[in-house]
Amino acid sequence: MSHIPTPATIDDAPEASRPILESVQKQLGRVPNIFRLVSNSPAALSGWTAFQGALGKGTLPHATRERIALVMAEVNGCEYCLSAHTFTGGKFAKLDESEIAANRRGSSNDARAAAAVEFAKALAVARGTVGPRAIETVRAAGYSDAEILEIIGHVALNTFTNYVNEALDTEIDFPRIDHVAA
Repeated sequence: MSHIPTPATIDDAPEASRPILESVQKQLGRVPNIFRLVSNSPAALSGWTAFQGALGKGTLPHATRERIALVMAEVNGCEYCLSAHTFTGGKFAKLDESEIAANRRGSSNDARAAAAVEFAKALAVARGTVGPRAIETVRAAGYSDAEILEIIGHVALNTFTNYVNEALDTEIDFPRIDHVAA
């Protein structure tokens, strides 16, 4: 059970959060616990979903965004996000079990995607101080400057949700995937 209350329904959430939760309901067919939990702060929910929406309009493919979410969840030990992104990565991004396992380890079976996932992991582990060689490596794999910034954005976005889930112990409402200890 979460350390702060998770509104049970959209109607139980603060009024300012309800339109966002209704949008999530339309997109996903349900409102996952993380959204309802964050809805306790309309400002946090609005900021998170706006950033998520903006990055979703970027040039990184959906599969690459899911790969980054998986490595971030593993690095940060977030079982909620591991569970959620294993589910969404398989269902919506069509990542197979082998690819999900590679992503969790910090790589990919696809060479170009591997560069993005490895860069994301390096960013998380080094807390951003990766140096010019890491930038050169991801650029050499074919990523533009805009895409490099999007990768950094996805690291930040996923760090937020990982920290919310870990700090507040969000109840997992996806098929459970356990974190592999380092």
